Amino acid sequence: MKKLLARVVWRFRGVQTFALVGKSGSGKSFRARLLMEKYGITLLVDDGLLIEDQRIIAGKSAKKEDTYMAAVRTALFTEKTHRREVRRAIERSRFKRILVLGTSDRMIIKICAALQLREPKRIIRIEEIATEEEIRTAINHRNVSGRHVIPVPSIEVRRNYPRVMSDSIRVIWRRGLGLLRPDKTYEKTVVRPTFSSKGMVTISEAALTQMIMHCVDEQSPGIAVCRVSISSDNRGYHIDVHVRVPYRLELKGSIYSLQQYIVEHVERFTGIMIDELNIVIDNVTDGQ
Repeated sequence: MKKLLARVVWRFRGVQTFALVGKSGSGKSFRARLLMEKYGITLLVDDGLLIEDQRIIAGKSAKKEDTYMAAVRTALFTEKTHRREVRRAIERSRFKRILVLGTSDRMIIKICAALQLREPKRIIRIEEIATEEEIRTAINHRNVSGRHVIPVPSIEVRRNYPRVMSDSIRVIWRRGLGLLRPDKTYEKTVVRPTFSSKGMVTISEAALTQMIMHCVDEQSPGIAVCRVSISSDNRGYHIDVHVRVPYRLELKGSIYSLQQYIVEHVERFTGIMIDELNIVIDNVTDGQ
């Protein structure tokens, strides 16, 4: 009853929906931050993600999907679990305005329907806020480098020098009458820009290790972290967490839950997209 009442209140509290429409790669995500500041918008729906105050609070990136069609389904919130997670996060958030990004009016309407948002008060075209030259440059940059921007701060993992933080997936390109062209495969990269000229926020490998250790301590107090290894390649960041576990611990459920807990919290609170996180059991103790 309380949940139902909360949803009714949320539906009638005067929430306004705005939309930004433009071709894929035309610079929508890059310009979303400026648009949100102009209209006092606090929530953003972009490519399967829900972003608040430059922080990912729910959802998953369509760019992490393995196929083109899976990416489309994620962007449209067709999966029940994904859709429910984002809906609940929207209902919990205290906001008055939300911005939805899409490549067409039809896509915007589908996303609003899936997330139970009101139809947009205003649909803004990318041509209204960017020049033809800027749009052309953005599209060319996407076609050449395959980079896609999402508007959360650039938080880097660094060793001896700053590295651009990215998360890549392979997307199969379809042409013509939907015929599969396996010879046409492009690398799509998610990069997170810094929207300030005053510098960038970085997170050291040591700080990230401490964050992972806190996650382990919160979720599984009986498990001890021995060491954490962090590396990256063109597919993204890979993390190995070496642990010591007590004897008689039910590993199957506990370790899997811990893995999911670490990934969820690190991605949510830092903006880092983890391509792979492995938990390695180095030692089993007697638990005393």
